[in-house]
Amino acid sequence: MKRRRRSADIFSLSFLDVVTCGFGAIVLLLLVTKSGFSVSDANTDVSALLNRAFQTEDSIQRLSGRLEQLRRELDESKARNRDALRTQSAREAELKKQQSAAADLKSEQSGLEAVRETQKRASISRDTADERDREVAGIPVDSNYVIFIIDTSGSMQAVWARVMQTVENILDIHPKVRGFQILNDNGVYLIGAYKKKWIPDTPRRRKNILNAVRSWGAISNSSPVEGLEVALRDYAGKHDKISIYIFGDDYTGPSYDAVIRTLERLNTDRISGKPIVRVHAIGFISHQNHRFATLMREVAGKNNGVFLALPP
Repeated sequence: MKRRRRSADIFSLSFLDVVTCGFGAIVLLLLVTKSGFSVSDANTDVSALLNRAFQTEDSIQRLSGRLEQLRRELDESKARNRDALRTQSAREAELKKQQSAAADLKSEQSGLEAVRETQKRASISRDTADERDREVAGIPVDSNYVIFIIDTSGSMQAVWARVMQTVENILDIHPKVRGFQILNDNGVYLIGAYKKKWIPDTPRRRKNILNAVRSWGAISNSSPVEGLEVALRDYAGKHDKISIYIFGDDYTGPSYDAVIRTLERLNTDRISGKPIVRVHAIGFISHQNHRFATLMREVAGKNNGVFLALPP
């Protein structure tokens, strides 16, 4: 049998595949060429975007730093404002306190005039002591015995010359007494040898005692409770017509009640209910402190005495 020869078919599937691929490659080349796409242009655009991104990031960091600085400055400003408000409140409170103290001093201004008046009356002759006034500048001077209770703290030492002058003035308005005594506000006697005794009143002893007071350096706590207790226990009720003069510029006790209770307990006659001795007070009052004045006005008022407020 003879074999048939297969005829060559140029339009076979393989041939069509090759032609199609070639045609597609030509079309793709034409499209790429016509679009004008450039790799270098793409790189340029990316670089510009990156630069702008970096610049934006730098700007954000600078603005964040500036914002943080402004916040700190705002916090500092608020703190300064708070401090200023606190300072202003403190100054206003201090001003009110000073105004109150000034009002107290003004109401007691007559006290200074009273002491000046005592200097005028000091020339009363001792020979006519029995005829002396019952009051000098509003201070009763009918007592036969006088006790001084003097604050010897540091603040009083600063005005000690005025204290000495006032002690001398008080003695002058009592030209003749049977005896006198001097303690500090802690109950310490100026002259230990005269403890629980009276210092006889003679011109020479007055001078010597004033010299001793001038150099007195006893320590005290600016609270007359102890001095009052010693004076009242040692002398009240044992002698007639006693006057106590309390000198001070401040009261450091926790409350006024301790002083008031001491006087009620030791200076009240059980039969009549009246004070046994007179209690006067001399205050060397500053604008910064008026506790002593507040207390002593009450003490003097309850114990037949007088309170005088003097500028320090």
